[in-house]
Amino acid sequence: MPARPTPETAAGLGFVALWGTGFVGAKYGLPWAGPFDFLAIRFVIVAGLIGVVALAWRAPWPRDPWTWLHIAVAGLLLHGVYLGGVFAGIDAGVPAGITAMIVGTQPVLTAFAVGPLLGERLSRRQWTGFVLGFLGLLLVLGERINLPDSEGMGALACPLIALLAITGGTLYQKRFCPDLDLRSGTTIQYVAAALALVPVALLFDDQPLQWTGEFIFALTWLSVVLSLGAISLLFFLLRRGQASRVTSLFYLVPPTAAGYAWLLFGETLGPMALVGMAVIMVGLALVNRAGPAA
Repeated sequence: MPARPTPETAAGLGFVALWGTGFVGAKYGLPWAGPFDFLAIRFVIVAGLIGVVALAWRAPWPRDPWTWLHIAVAGLLLHGVYLGGVFAGIDAGVPAGITAMIVGTQPVLTAFAVGPLLGERLSRRQWTGFVLGFLGLLLVLGERINLPDSEGMGALACPLIALLAITGGTLYQKRFCPDLDLRSGTTIQYVAAALALVPVALLFDDQPLQWTGEFIFALTWLSVVLSLGAISLLFFLLRRGQASRVTSLFYLVPPTAAGYAWLLFGETLGPMALVGMAVIMVGLALVNRAGPAA
């Protein structure tokens, strides 16, 4: 360990600390708004803020319409469907910590899918990590949720859909628009997600929107502090050549989010979920350290 923390280490820890608040921030604000209302407003705000940043920094923009379309499709999956599933699941009663662990297996599922979809060879260590991540996910899903059986299964389907969406969006972006600029590309993605979520919110959210202090705080935190703060730290790490560090940091997010949920909402995880979280962490670590085949 270095005698003094480096800027990269501090940025990495800050990224994990901020990213983990997304799940508890959703739970904090959802009593006062429907999940899609919440997200639609957030997407509009974030698209405007990051758009201003992209213009101020003179970020390059795509030059052909197909690239714009590919970035927008990736944004619909990575933001619209993924966060829509996360927020809908938490709104339906899935604990924030369990939601974070379910979608936190995304690197494992992505590593499994890159072989047949992108032609990348999987190493033995990656296969081991995938098996462990899948077993850990089954243990987490086996944790009893205080909902009737039919409602509980429907609620759990939301974060599972989110998991598939972020995995599909990651692979789609890697295949069709891997070199997008983080500033202009993120702006396009949030605009696309906002255009999709606004009509969904109008059609399906029947909960009255209440501009309480709690909702305004959650909306401001997720829109400004989380989105701009986490993306700024991510951009800093990537500019410093720390892409591998960013990848490894993501498997710290689920336990961080679970810790926040315990501190703020008293959410507790049973023995099965705790064991599942540990197994998932080992699987993610193996996938991340899979060597050249990754």
